Amino acid sequence: MRSIDTDRRNFMKKAGGSLLAAAAGSSLSLAAMQAHAAQSAVTQTKETQAAMTPQKALQMLKEGNTRFVQGNMLKRDLMQQVKATAGGQFPFAVFVSCIDSRESMQLIFDQGIGDIFNARVAGNFVNDDILGSLEFACAAAGARLIVVMGHTECGAINGACDDIVLGNLTQTLANIKPAVAAVAGYDSDRTSSNRKFVQAVTAKNVVLTVARIRERSPILRGMVDKGQIGLEGAIYDVHTGKVTFM
Repeated sequence: MRSIDTDRRNFMKKAGGSLLAAAAGSSLSLAAMQAHAAQSAVTQTKETQAAMTPQKALQMLKEGNTRFVQGNMLKRDLMQQVKATAGGQFPFAVFVSCIDSRESMQLIFDQGIGDIFNARVAGNFVNDDILGSLEFACAAAGARLIVVMGHTECGAINGACDDIVLGNLTQTLANIKPAVAAVAGYDSDRTSSNRKFVQAVTAKNVVLTVARIRERSPILRGMVDKGQIGLEGAIYDVHTGKVTFM
């Protein structure tokens, strides 16, 4: 019969080995996360942009939004980034988003100066000017990903649903009306008072805008088809800070 001391030593040996293995695994995971975080915090250069893929660009945005939501944003020397990008910029992504004051792309995706382009207009739609800007960002300046991002509680979407008429805003909202018309059902209430209807229009507007980019820009469509750039839709929740890619 084995002694209690022998059993205790065997138990401690096994437990110690398990704890060491777990600690080693945690250290490796932490080291990997720290290495990736450090890479994400580096100001984009010609070399980092050249090595970027559409898939990696999307992953960087997703991870950045997770950090933002968790309150674990990276520390950046913004003035150093100002100086580093003064002679040239090499963003890895370009956004079409609303002018809403609650959605700053650099903040909600935890990115720095020189990391992303942003074309903003009430209702996040595209016209010739914005399409030209996207073509510049991708075909000329090297961005690897286009993201069309709508958001909850959008005043432009509400205005389009309610058929608001107000100066030049009337024409702006006309660009969103196809999304309103494309959402079926909700016959009892197709106004901004029906939040489910508004949410459906918000999502449809993003889907239609993504489709219009492909339809109206042979340059961007060709780059997407060749895998040179990605094209994604997303919705930002102003209540939680979370971005959901569609």
